[in-house]
This record gives sequence, structure tokens and C-alpha cells, in this order.
Amino acid sequence: MRKLLTFLETIRFEHTIFALPFAYMSLLLAMDGLPPAGLFGWITLAMVSARTIGMAVNRLVDVEIDRRNPRTSTRPLVTGRITTREVILYTLLAGILFLVSVYHLAPLTHFLWPVVLAALICYPYAKRFTWLTHFALGAVYLMIPPAVWIAATNTLAPPAVFLGLAAATWVAGFDILYALQDVEVDRKEGIHSIPADFGVPVSLVVARWLHAITVFALFLAGRSGGFGSFYLLGVGVTAALLAYEHAIVRPDDLSRIHTSFFTMNGLVSVALFLFALLDRTVLRSP
Repeated sequence: MRKLLTFLETIRFEHTIFALPFAYMSLLLAMDGLPPAGLFGWITLAMVSARTIGMAVNRLVDVEIDRRNPRTSTRPLVTGRITTREVILYTLLAGILFLVSVYHLAPLTHFLWPVVLAALICYPYAKRFTWLTHFALGAVYLMIPPAVWIAATNTLAPPAVFLGLAAATWVAGFDILYALQDVEVDRKEGIHSIPADFGVPVSLVVARWLHAITVFALFLAGRSGGFGSFYLLGVGVTAALLAYEHAIVRPDDLSRIHTSFFTMNGLVSVALFLFALLDRTVLRSP
């Protein structure tokens, strides 16, 4: 149990909350309301296990970089609180759970799951070659709503694509903000990112534009998917939270990045989903 908890700490399991709301919103739209319990459970298991695989591979690939970065030098895999062998074992178990869940979902998922795993496994390598690394992570999130829609219906529709675009630009934007913490270390290590390659002011502008696209894509998802006024209120709240997130991160003051990344983005994802849930169920409008 101690090792399992250490592994969950290693992959920052609590951050799964960032991805799940977009999956659940896609499921609400695909099912035109609350999904059957079984479908909800299998999709949740697929999401959690896939995210576990992605984060574990990320930690394994980056362990030497993390060792040389003061901010990440206390991570469990670096300090030896958990070993490489143990992380690989838990990753393989997550892979088994992912495949089991996939084969309880719609037939198309039985053929498409390798695409998901390939994106998860390749993402950690992007920073070694290109400043587009943030968009590589965004591509992973881009797949989430369409993948859930396919898993539930064996088809794909525009609302899932718009939700995917919203998720992709949202995560790419806050990944840029997160990378501001490591500009000097990344430059020293030859790691590419928009902050390391282009500087802090450019990074903040790009992140703002990405989050503006997020809000617009959320609006399009609501319009095409039949969400009502309460969901649009949630989009407005999301826009306000993102604006506040950018207001507290300035070129001359990066001290609140932790608050921006963890607290605000957790609030964004949860608040948006709750508004969507209420709109689609309790307060559904015609």
C-alpha cells in the first residue's frame, strides 16, 4: 500500500481531475443526458488508466532531467522512494486495465486504442526536439472528447470535435504557463519550450490566445451539442477564471504560477462540468 501511494504521488494522480470533466461532458452530449452506469464506469476506468500510463512514462523518460532540476529533484522516482522497476510494473497493470476497459466499449475503440497509447508515450520526447511540445500535450487532450464519443456511440459528431479543440488549447495554454518555472534549467539542458525558446512575454501572449480559443471552442461545442443557457453561463465563468489566471501571472512576477496551474485549472474543469451537468439534467432547457 505504501508503494502504491508513492506511485500515485509520482504520477500526481489527483491531476486526473483536469481531464475527466471534458470526457464527461462529451459523454453527456453523446448520451443526451446521464449515461448508463456501466458505460460511465468503463469510460472512467479507460480515462484513469490511460492517464496513469502517460504520466508514468513521462516520469520514466524524464528521470535524469528531473534529477538535475532543483524543482523536480525531490520526486519519488528521483530520490529512490520508488524504483524504475516498480513504476514499470504499475504501468503495465494500468495497461491491462486500459485494455480491459477498451474492450467493454464500442467496437471502433478496439481498433483505435493504439493511437491513444502512441500519443501518450511519444509526448515526453517532444520537448527534446521542438518548442511545439505544448501542442503535443494538447494533442493528447484533443483526443479525449472524440474518443469518449466514439466509445459511447461508435460514431463521431461535431460537438466532440469542438470540445476536443477546447481541451487541447486549454491544456497547451496552461502547460506554457507551467513551463515558465523552468526557463533557465530548460535552456541549460537543451529542452525546448515556448518560454525557453522565445521568452516569458511571448509565452504569456501565446497562452492568452490559446485560452481565448478555448472559450470560443466551448461556445461552439455548446451550440452544436444543444447545451442551453446554463452551460453558456458556465462558459462565462470559465472565461472569467482563465482571465484571472492570466492576471496573476505577469512577466515581472511568476511567483503565483503554482496557484494558476493547480488551483485555477482545477476550478475551471470542475466548474465547467458542473454547469454542463446541471444544464443537461436538472435545469435542461429546450
